[in-house]
Amino acid sequence: MDLIKTLCAEFSVRADHMENIITLIDDGNTIPFIARYRKEMHGSCDDQKLREIADRLQYLRNLEKKKEDVAAAITEQGKMTKEIEASIAGAETLAALEDVYRPFRQKRRTRATVAKEKGLEPLAETILKQAKNSAPLEALARDFIDPEKGVESAQDALAGAADIIAETISDAPEGRREIKNLIDRRGQVGSSAKTQEDTVYRMYYDYSEPVSKIPPHRILAINRGERENVLKVGLQIDEEAALRVLERPYIKKDSPYADYLKAAAEDSYSRLVFPSVEREIRSDLTEKAEEQAIKMFGQNLKPLLMQPPIKGKTVLAVDPAYRTGCKLAVVDPNGKVLDTGVIYPTPPQNRKEEAAAKVRALIAKHGINCVSIGNGTASKEAEIFIADTIRPYGGKVTYMVVNEAGASVYSASKLGAQEFPQFDVSLRSAVSIARRLQDPLSELVKIGPESIGVGQYQHDLPQARLKESLRGVVEDCVNAVGVDLNTASPSILQYVAGVSASVAKNIVAYREENGAFTSREQLKKVKGLGPKAYEQCAGFLRIPGGKEPLDNTGVHPESYGAARKLLSLLHKEDTDLKAGLPGLEEAVRSVGAEKIALLCGVGVPTLEDIAAELAKPGRDIRDSLPQPMLRSDVLSMEDLKEGMILKGTVRNVIDFGAFVDIGVHQDGLVHISQITDRYIKHPSEVLKVGDVVEVKVLAVDPAKKRISLTMKQ
Repeated sequence: MDLIKTLCAEFSVRADHMENIITLIDDGNTIPFIARYRKEMHGSCDDQKLREIADRLQYLRNLEKKKEDVAAAITEQGKMTKEIEASIAGAETLAALEDVYRPFRQKRRTRATVAKEKGLEPLAETILKQAKNSAPLEALARDFIDPEKGVESAQDALAGAADIIAETISDAPEGRREIKNLIDRRGQVGSSAKTQEDTVYRMYYDYSEPVSKIPPHRILAINRGERENVLKVGLQIDEEAALRVLERPYIKKDSPYADYLKAAAEDSYSRLVFPSVEREIRSDLTEKAEEQAIKMFGQNLKPLLMQPPIKGKTVLAVDPAYRTGCKLAVVDPNGKVLDTGVIYPTPPQNRKEEAAAKVRALIAKHGINCVSIGNGTASKEAEIFIADTIRPYGGKVTYMVVNEAGASVYSASKLGAQEFPQFDVSLRSAVSIARRLQDPLSELVKIGPESIGVGQYQHDLPQARLKESLRGVVEDCVNAVGVDLNTASPSILQYVAGVSASVAKNIVAYREENGAFTSREQLKKVKGLGPKAYEQCAGFLRIPGGKEPLDNTGVHPESYGAARKLLSLLHKEDTDLKAGLPGLEEAVRSVGAEKIALLCGVGVPTLEDIAAELAKPGRDIRDSLPQPMLRSDVLSMEDLKEGMILKGTVRNVIDFGAFVDIGVHQDGLVHISQITDRYIKHPSEVLKVGDVVEVKVLAVDPAKKRISLTMKQ
């Protein structure tokens, strides 16, 4: 297989660029480094595309290795032919290759192998030849009676030969491939109830949908129902059409043994072919559904991590609860904990006046601007209480309900205990809720990304693959934003390109022992951070106020010479860098980017990146994104009426729609059909987590806690 040609066709990338990408990956470069600092070599592919190429490259290489192993195994058996060689070379998937290898694979003891041990293979071969003027089956079979081998009669011999023929038919890759194609084109996925109880799977109690059309989220739903022993799930197919596919190559016209061979084909289909193909197709459907769910998780996670920080605000966090009370934490604009406490405004205590007095005292004492409320148990009551308490401030104090998924994981973790050994688990959770509003990225990296509830069926997904994929998303976000080398925690440093968890700890240890970093060059003194790691990470680590102004930009140290040449060509000084050079990008365009790039000794993409960094040194790309929506009052579900127009924040995007927080504690669903007037294949074409949207209420069902919304105005 020509890997470069195959990948170029799949990803629409030039051959020279694809060759460079493969070389860069093989040389141990990280995806963020390749995406940011090697744009000329790959045509400015983004992180996501590069990760997809890397994954596909690994798959194709595994496929090539498997082909070599299969060819060697068949050759060793002395059964290799030009036709088999061509079939191996033409296999485009591991499943297709497995079908080619199936007849030659060492099998566990089967009915066919038992029959072969009894010496019945020649009988099966004679029957399959179906020669004209052949002897009747009974006469053929009598020659193979051998009581010592357990063949007591002609019927025993014919039964054993039928087992061999059934396995021969089952092993033929062409027949299996045709059956799979038949199921893909005309098969149905069906489910039925194994219980009469009312469950969340009721819609699947008598359900079927074409294999070719069933969406990923329904595959995952019926799989879960099957695992919970609520549903019986299987594939439905036209058996007569499937049998014709299997019989065609093995039953000759006017065959003297047609009925016998048809019976063997039916046995092969029902006992061997269909169960095996059904498992393969369901496994393939599940794998695709899982990949789609993992992709959706990543698409939802990225905007959540990239949500603009609420800068310059002192935040009061409320971690809601009933019996044990709501835990409070006051955090200053730099994330330092100023105060903690507990209030009891929720049932069963209902000490609202006392709680309100305590909250107002904290607002007065610390100049609190904003309240961050976790969305867990008792969140609705806590939100109503806070809205009532801050109403007299006339909008000067606002609040936001934040997704607290994973906060309990962090608060009970070793990291949480290290950060706040003096706090109990619930107070650590409150601090996390405050910091999620102040800087979502820095706080959420402390939690395994799979624990952040933005997706569908995350607990049903292969956890290793989920973690691998989501780690890539976190890496892309962390490196896109950049990290302050002198304030970053090990939790965020370990996501910087080229920095492992152990090196992240060593960076912090060096900082604590030697004081703040004053230059990127000092990174070379950190234990375990060698030349390759330095090359990968240096451009993503920032040092505000250091000796070298360029150390507070995304300009890589390897391009410092080019950056200074650019400044010189445009008659600028290093001293101008601290304030920024807002007109620099326009100046480059007016002179000519290609001309300046040539003079600076870099490519145009690198020059444009350098100019953008010098224009706004230390910039945070999240600042250009829409700010999160802060509220000062609350609605209840009973306040909602059909036709009401409201503003809300997208909390989750899934295959069939999006959930929007409209300030009533219960998120409303905008079904995919209600997102836009034009046709869309997936909600992610229009929406992402964190988007502030205008919606209209279609229907409210308080009993089932369901709100239907539309974005069609």
